[in-house]
Amino acid sequence: MRRLAFPSLLAALALALAAFQPVRAAPAHEGAGPIAPRFSETQRGDLKRISAYLNTLQSIEGRFLQIAADGRSEQGTFYLKKPGRMRFEYQKPNPNLIVADGSTVAVQNGALHTTDRYPLLNSPLRLLLAANIDLTNDPRIAAVTHEQGALSVTARENSAAASGRITLTFADSGATLELRQWEVLDAQGSRTTVVLNGVHEAADIPARLFVIEDLSPFKKNAR
Repeated sequence: MRRLAFPSLLAALALALAAFQPVRAAPAHEGAGPIAPRFSETQRGDLKRISAYLNTLQSIEGRFLQIAADGRSEQGTFYLKKPGRMRFEYQKPNPNLIVADGSTVAVQNGALHTTDRYPLLNSPLRLLLAANIDLTNDPRIAAVTHEQGALSVTARENSAAASGRITLTFADSGATLELRQWEVLDAQGSRTTVVLNGVHEAADIPARLFVIEDLSPFKKNAR
């Protein structure tokens, strides 16, 4: 039996990984048919704007509020450093910690001394952590929605291996974008939202924050 409890104890990032289990990346000439709809020129322009903005997010930190499907909320601090590194520290008494080190995402429970790992490759986290993002050529982009003051993009996985979707929402002033939240709908239809605030550039994030340590007491005793 898995030690993880979904969705009440884990971040939407972990839910996203559960919903989008990694599959082999197909070469461009293979493809399983287009997943994304045909976008208008305006929508393609929005995707280019989002891509350009996400490519500027190289090293940032801030606060987050996670709202689970049952209405319960958790909060904490997050750090992001490209390529591929992210850390979500939950405010106590929540014992969970989520760390991406560039190739792996680990979900740690300090109370249970457990570490669960997921491959980062092909997870929806690439929408935030990839070094070079081009959403106009991403077949998993399912929708682009432009409302007054807000712009959203949805990516989905719908294969034999997994199903689910993640939606990123940006505040849109017309001249600039700012990532405000993302929402994950997992394979079981459970919805979790992460709202960001106080986001700012932080060029001096310590590298040690992105190191995954195994919390298993058995492995520690074996050293």
